[in-house]
Amino acid sequence: MAANGPKTPSTGVRLVRVDPERAGQRIDNFLLGQLKGAPRSLIYRILRTGEVRIDGRRAKPDTRLAGGEEVRIPPVRLEAPTDHGEPPSGPMERVAESIVYEDRALLALNKPSGIATHGGSGISFGVIELLRNLRPDQPLELVHRLDRDTSGLLVIAKKRSALTELQRLIREGLLEKRYLTLLVGALPQKKFSVNQPLLKSTLQGGERMVRVDPQGKASLSHFRLIEGAGAHSYTEVKIDTGRTHQIRVHSAFAGHPVAGDDKYGDKAANRVLKQAGLKRLFLHAASLKFALKDGEQEYVLNAPLPDELKNVLERLDKD
Repeated sequence: MAANGPKTPSTGVRLVRVDPERAGQRIDNFLLGQLKGAPRSLIYRILRTGEVRIDGRRAKPDTRLAGGEEVRIPPVRLEAPTDHGEPPSGPMERVAESIVYEDRALLALNKPSGIATHGGSGISFGVIELLRNLRPDQPLELVHRLDRDTSGLLVIAKKRSALTELQRLIREGLLEKRYLTLLVGALPQKKFSVNQPLLKSTLQGGERMVRVDPQGKASLSHFRLIEGAGAHSYTEVKIDTGRTHQIRVHSAFAGHPVAGDDKYGDKAANRVLKQAGLKRLFLHAASLKFALKDGEQEYVLNAPLPDELKNVLERLDKD
């Protein structure tokens, strides 16, 4: 039997005092920062078994820190970190060119489809790693995530205060997200909503799957038909919650999956759409609206639909 890769020495129990600037951060994300290189599966395992304690109390993965607590981190043994070297110049240039807005607090980019938000699961460099290589002196942190195949607006915080405020806005539903998508088939009505709980699971190979399930988390999506596109529907979606794969699962539940979705979609329809030039998931994060500094500084960020998706709509209209 082949030996496992080298391991780093196991550390003893650590007691870590939470910096006040970490207020609002989830404990699972805090642990990822403390245990560099630890896979999420390990983080969730030590949380699930009760080995992580906050001021002596058992922590759940979604427990949020207030700042000032004492966190007990159990001894863990990690794979020795892999040196991935410098990222290739091509993706770094694509990310640099995709920045659509920047100020002292944050930056926003129009993430290309095909680039992951962050590394992991066989991916060495995602957007955040590429940006950190481009700007090694800046403390950049992801505010939220987009699926690898989804294009559009992705916000990165440049200050801890901006990160915590944006995360609060997301929790309270005060960050307005608008997506553009092509749904398979003709919608029976111009507007409809899907209010169905979503449950996330991880398959043995690490692939994430989401399904409608009464045991899941509350999830609400609002769909509005913009125009017909051949036999399909060009649609705007606004989401009140930001669950993993939410739009993809809710649209499939409604009987009109996202075009080009190879996980939850219509395989026969996808084959036909491929002939119209659709080579990716037709889902784009088009706009974000929110306000920082207790509502004093308003942001309205926009990212135009990529040319490859515009071209698909034009071809469908001609058919």
